[in-house]
Amino acid sequence: MSEAPDAHEAPDAPRKLVALVDGSIYSASVCDHAAWTARRAGLAVELVHVLPRPEAPERRDLSGAIRLGARSALLAELAELDARRARLMSRRGRAILDDALAILARDGVTDASARLLQGDLVEAVADAEAHARMIVIGKRGEAADFAKGHLGSNLERVARASRRPVLVASRAFRPIARVLVAHDGGAVAEAAVERMARDPLFAGLEAHVVHVGADAPSMRRMIEGAAALLADAGLKARAELLPGQPEAVLGKLVEERGFDLVVMGAYGHSRIRSLLLGSTTAEMIRSCKAPILLMR
Repeated sequence: MSEAPDAHEAPDAPRKLVALVDGSIYSASVCDHAAWTARRAGLAVELVHVLPRPEAPERRDLSGAIRLGARSALLAELAELDARRARLMSRRGRAILDDALAILARDGVTDASARLLQGDLVEAVADAEAHARMIVIGKRGEAADFAKGHLGSNLERVARASRRPVLVASRAFRPIARVLVAHDGGAVAEAAVERMARDPLFAGLEAHVVHVGADAPSMRRMIEGAAALLADAGLKARAELLPGQPEAVLGKLVEERGFDLVVMGAYGHSRIRSLLLGSTTAEMIRSCKAPILLMR
């Protein structure tokens, strides 16, 4: 049963999330993470699979090589092959969405829909997220086993372009109880904590607010204030300030302490945050085995 909407939310707040499925080994995990989120936050799930635009037919001058009639027949055959391939891709997309709907139903999601789109992924996400609370996407796509040290190109594009929180699903889902909140002292991190405090998605979870860097009194007050805000909202919260480089320390914390989810800003606390993923963010996505929720 879905939980009631949060009393702090606007009555017209979006009541769905968008889950992007591509048929890769991450697709089942995307569905599991979407189901967990939907059940806790009382959201519907819209599954989206995006077909690439048809490739433009190759333009070759064959008139000097074969007779005109033969050339026309060849072009007609190539056109039929293109049409057949488009039909097969569409059937494959429908099958991917049907499988994803079955996973959501198994996970207890009763309000789910599916859309098969064609075109540019980022444009499709921009259209879908206009009425969505969150985007869920896998860390890597169909070439996951061949590019384990790299982020999926679609993930990078979506993470940079989306104006909604993006949940990056890990390869396998596990129940989420302990959350690491990576706080860099910036406005995005502060907004993330405030959102967590009023979002039923995080109700009752254990949250560790961690800053990695110099032990400045102002920073300690900031993260302790963030932990206090989460505790007042009913989370089991604590604050911790650790020395070192954020990429190395945060990754080690996730692995050694068994955090189930990392919450962090999509961009670092810098002047170029509007152009690139923050370096800490990108490295955490590459190396961390836990799902990561990128906040705006």
